[in-house]
Amino acid sequence: MMKQVILLLFMASGLTLSVSESKYGSLLPQAADQSFSVGYIQMKSAENCSYKVVISTSCSSPKFTADEISIVFGDAYGNQVYAPKLGDSISKTFEQCSSDTFEIDGACASKICYVYLYRSGANENDGWKPETLKIYSINTKPITFDFKTSIPNATWFGYNLCDFPKVPPPPFEPFFPTTPPPFHPFTPTTPPPPFHPFPPTTPPPPHPSSSYKLFTPKWLIYVILGFVFGFNV
Repeated sequence: MMKQVILLLFMASGLTLSVSESKYGSLLPQAADQSFSVGYIQMKSAENCSYKVVISTSCSSPKFTADEISIVFGDAYGNQVYAPKLGDSISKTFEQCSSDTFEIDGACASKICYVYLYRSGANENDGWKPETLKIYSINTKPITFDFKTSIPNATWFGYNLCDFPKVPPPPFEPFFPTTPPPFHPFTPTTPPPPFHPFPPTTPPPPHPSSSYKLFTPKWLIYVILGFVFGFNV
């Protein structure tokens, strides 16, 4: 029973490995996007790291080349390593069926996921032809890129396997209410004039009393009596 379990685990691991290898084996080098330029990714690490780059030249490549070869590689977090010129014709680098090793210093990459080669030479299409490119570093796992094709002249050519992090959205700006208008306390209107009670009119004369009505002057009586008697005569 134990042997069967071990056999199943071994088969599963072998299947996983084969799937992983086929994934990268199906990729082919391509020209970089037109927007790509060396230095467009800023080096975020002030500390430098050393890399060993091993480039094997194909046996179908020209016997020797005077082309100038440059390399750039990095990770998905903005750390980029650039070497503008690798070797020269005097040192007999990049000869047919040869392997050349270069020590390059640059930013410390966490996981190398892209590499491009640049060829500058007289031949447009029939130039230097790399076989493989391997990068070693104490900070990252060794990684191998298969080329097996000629590098187009004056073109960054290679691999980009990076899953670049997306640009974060702009920070949320909290809403600040507009400044309220200044508070003006209610100012009462001009108060009405103070109340002046209506002055009473002049009171009418008092009514005569009953005793006043009964009192008749004596002279008035004499006048009346005289008038009466004189009329009768």
